[in-house]
Amino acid sequence: MAGHFEATPGGGAAVALDEVEVAILRSLAVQLLELIGPGDEPAEGEDPLAALFAEGPSEPPSDPALARLFPEAYGDKDDELRAASAEFRRFTENDLRTRKRDDALAVVRTLDGLSSVGGSGAVLRLDAGECRNWLGTLNDLRLTIGARLEVSDEDGGEEGSLYRLPDTDPRKPMVMAYLWLGGLQETLIETLMP
Repeated sequence: MAGHFEATPGGGAAVALDEVEVAILRSLAVQLLELIGPGDEPAEGEDPLAALFAEGPSEPPSDPALARLFPEAYGDKDDELRAASAEFRRFTENDLRTRKRDDALAVVRTLDGLSSVGGSGAVLRLDAGECRNWLGTLNDLRLTIGARLEVSDEDGGEEGSLYRLPDTDPRKPMVMAYLWLGGLQETLIETLMP
């Protein structure tokens, strides 16, 4: 089980994590929460129902990592598609941010709830709902780190070149996290497939 998720009864999954892995995962999830930003809470005395119908931004984020997390719906090839993307973003981005924030908070809470096993680590056990939270956050973390590393879908074999970075390359720790998160994500997906 070390290093990869395994299926558990009831549609859940489990993985053994050492203390360093727990600390890294928690730190990355907290950084993701900071990147996504706080939720829009209604001001004191305002109608909470109004917050449900608040419109979001219509412009894409300028930060490349946020742009990967909240991409354009229809591309930006012409004015009509840009206008459709802006309209779509205005009505969906707040909900998407909330879901991503909820997923990351669930990851932090499950990590905070771990009990140490022999002082060297713990076994993280997730139910089916927590597995979905974890999948969302693992994906968001990989998208964010990939944006920082400037990895894109068009790169094709770029991920293979990440394995060959010299240890002296300052990107090496981020690359190692990117690849490790990918392994976790892949094994979690495999446990959830029938």
